[in-house]
Amino acid sequence: MKNKPFGDRLGFALSGIRQAWRRERSFRTQTCIGAIAAVATIALRPGLLWGALVALSIALVLSLELANSAIEYLIDHLHPEVAPEIKLAKDVVAGAVLVVCLGALCVGVLMVLAVLIR
Repeated sequence: MKNKPFGDRLGFALSGIRQAWRRERSFRTQTCIGAIAAVATIALRPGLLWGALVALSIALVLSLELANSAIEYLIDHLHPEVAPEIKLAKDVVAGAVLVVCLGALCVGVLMVLAVLIR
């Protein structure tokens, strides 16, 4: 798998995103919320820095949601039985997604406040 041409590696990445879209309701939900946030940012015209912060927040949430899914797939494959440590690992990575979502929400709220204040 190492040293494949860029086109092959891009295909693998796009395939992973497609599979997450098909299999993961959370990823679809986060993608829709990200699209709404992007449209709201465009409509509010808060400035380039705020736009960059919102775009980065969206990318972080979606990336971590993809990583969460990958970790869960791997854990489920390697250890399909229910076990306390497996549950803990899944809960912790879900908590990481929640933390980054709350951070993204803070960015959105602060952006709206900044637009209202100016």
